[in-house]
Amino acid sequence: MRDKQLNILAFGQTDVGMRRDHNEDNYLLDDEQRLYVVADGMGGHLGGEMASMLAVSTIRDTVRDERKRLNGGFQGPIEQHPALMMLPNAVKRACSAIFHKAQEVPELQGMGTTVTGLAFEDDYAFFGHVGDSRAYLIRDGRIEQLSEDHSLVNEQLKAGLITPDQARISRFKHIITRSVGFEEDVAVDTMVVPVQPGDVYVLCSDGLANLVSTLEIRDSVFDNFLRDAPHALIQLANERGGDDNITVVVAYVNGPD
Repeated sequence: MRDKQLNILAFGQTDVGMRRDHNEDNYLLDDEQRLYVVADGMGGHLGGEMASMLAVSTIRDTVRDERKRLNGGFQGPIEQHPALMMLPNAVKRACSAIFHKAQEVPELQGMGTTVTGLAFEDDYAFFGHVGDSRAYLIRDGRIEQLSEDHSLVNEQLKAGLITPDQARISRFKHIITRSVGFEEDVAVDTMVVPVQPGDVYVLCSDGLANLVSTLEIRDSVFDNFLRDAPHALIQLANERGGDDNITVVVAYVNGPD
């Protein structure tokens, strides 16, 4: 039995958008495990849906198993926290599962997915991230992007080859440089943030991030009831063309139970 659990209020929604005829995104709200995931699949109608669905289900099951060995109340250095590798390990397991599924079914070959996952344990938010879906933190009126896009455009931006304005309109912005399931293993970005009551974490697919600015995400969360924020953000993206599937998860830290 854990000494303390964070009380998390989370809401999510996904939408096909205005230009696509099917939705390859999936998301997870698992309040019992305090686990939240956004996955944006690729590889065609069947492949993309299968990859994102398999990622979400594998991560959920793996985290559930991993949590059985966590007792809560860890007092050591954060780099030794037993939950630090929980999500990265789960994403790696999902990567292997997707890759092997694609080998078994010829129609699924080449499928993959982005994954941005968030799990709360003790007083920390732990992340596992691959691809160009995003994780943001809204705290004290400010918003910060926690994840780094694994995309061609971001590589060009970091190298100084293009400007931020050019990046926003680049025809290459949908090309990602790292995905879950395209190969048998993948490098997973690992992040951890000490949480504070009042924090809001936003996970979203690039269908939102490509059309709605960081400050607009913050303002939509502030201007709406938390349960309505995903819908408001999706509506805003759709008003701007909705050229991709759009998925949004918001998680509010309400302090310990």
